[in-house]
Amino acid sequence: MPSIAGLGHVGIYTHDLSKMRDFYSRVMGLEITDEEIEERGIVFMSSNPEEEHHEFVLMKGRDVPEGSKMVQQISFYVNELSELKDFHQLFVSEEVRIERTVSHGNAFGMYALDPEGNTIEIYYRTGFPVPQPCADPVNLQDSEESLIAQAKSRIPA
Repeated sequence: MPSIAGLGHVGIYTHDLSKMRDFYSRVMGLEITDEEIEERGIVFMSSNPEEEHHEFVLMKGRDVPEGSKMVQQISFYVNELSELKDFHQLFVSEEVRIERTVSHGNAFGMYALDPEGNTIEIYYRTGFPVPQPCADPVNLQDSEESLIAQAKSRIPA
């Protein structure tokens, strides 16, 4: 039986393509690999263009009323806990609405809203074997040592 090797990319429709393009490139740091704004209204983006042409696609044409829930969440991971903390500071300075910051034990997650109200998550994997669901509130301004100790405390004895 065939099996999926991994998620290739996610595409979402937008109300304001230029605003979303700015947010995901400037704030989130995704690189624009290709785009055709005028006719098709599409932007291809990647965190690693040499490996994957696009992991994320924005396209004009969202045709549902403001506030409609279309996307459960879009998650992006970072390789270091310090990067998650840096994103937290960046989101505060950019006035991005942060919904919550939690320890899942096996990861730390920060949940926020993009300019069109879609939930995005930035997460760092701890690798700790913590059963899910687990979502303990954390303060990302705490020291890394304190955060790691909190996550480790959820490993079953």
